[in-house]
Amino acid sequence: MTPGGRAGAIGVLLALLTVAQLLACPRVPEDAKAGPRPGTANGVFVGSGAEGIARVPAFEKWWGRGRLTAGRTYLPGDDWESIEGPPPFLRPWGIWRQARADRLVVVNVPMLDRNEAHLPDDEVAALLEDGANGRFDAHFDVLARRLVDVGLADSVLVLGWEMNGVTFTHRCHPAPDRWRAYWQRIVRTMRAVKGQRFRFDFAPNRGRDAVPWTECYPGDAYVDVIGMDSYDHPSGMTFRRMVEEPYGLLAQIEFAKRHRKPVSYPEWGLYRNGDNPTFMRGMLDWIRVHRPLYQSLSDYCPHGVWLCAEHSRSAQVYRGR
Repeated sequence: MTPGGRAGAIGVLLALLTVAQLLACPRVPEDAKAGPRPGTANGVFVGSGAEGIARVPAFEKWWGRGRLTAGRTYLPGDDWESIEGPPPFLRPWGIWRQARADRLVVVNVPMLDRNEAHLPDDEVAALLEDGANGRFDAHFDVLARRLVDVGLADSVLVLGWEMNGVTFTHRCHPAPDRWRAYWQRIVRTMRAVKGQRFRFDFAPNRGRDAVPWTECYPGDAYVDVIGMDSYDHPSGMTFRRMVEEPYGLLAQIEFAKRHRKPVSYPEWGLYRNGDNPTFMRGMLDWIRVHRPLYQSLSDYCPHGVWLCAEHSRSAQVYRGR
């Protein structure tokens, strides 16, 4: 999904289920739904800047199930100045993070400027090669230093998200080898900054999309979290199929287990099938079972349940009503 308006109910004492149980997507007992499970940060996206932070208390009151502990934002990818993280944009998130020890800030970081300009594949491949050769290192050094300076040294960085798709300039499929090398270079550059404790989240779209996301994986030394963006898409797809499809939810869990990484769900929500409480229930149960590092609902239309009044049935499921 594009970040031009992006916007948890987590908790259960269950370990990983058998493959058969996973595919059945079992319901969680009502007495296990009392609140978020410790160790999983719960969030929603309700705005990238200070306006998003300002909406959180109202969302928490509506949700009625405690405080959100994951703050979600996106750096605009229009130009390099934005990708460098202007301090007036980052500083409110640093203040929010430092106000409570249990909070986590997650920042989506574009890998290239003009990130939604729909550049042709040959130009994307050339830019990825430039990045792999160090042309853009200085921008990521600036970003890392600014994150540290404003109190976001321990942020999770969702670098080059949804790289297996076609939406963004930072997509992988024109040149997976160059993409992997460029990711590695960015991570090395940012980890070299004094005081940083960043974690880098590799988060493709659910499913194969334009290229299998496994072809883009840059290696265990450069990845800390295996994420996945999961929307109710395409039309008519059942949640069971979302679990079973190639490069789907189950594939993510198995891949992360093999690579000994935690999982995350940086973006998820409704989409092509409208107000779909079955999808909402399936994702919430999946999240409860697999206990990701964090999860974040995109709460704006057509994905959300608070800022999207037409999704009232899904909202009831989300709130545990």
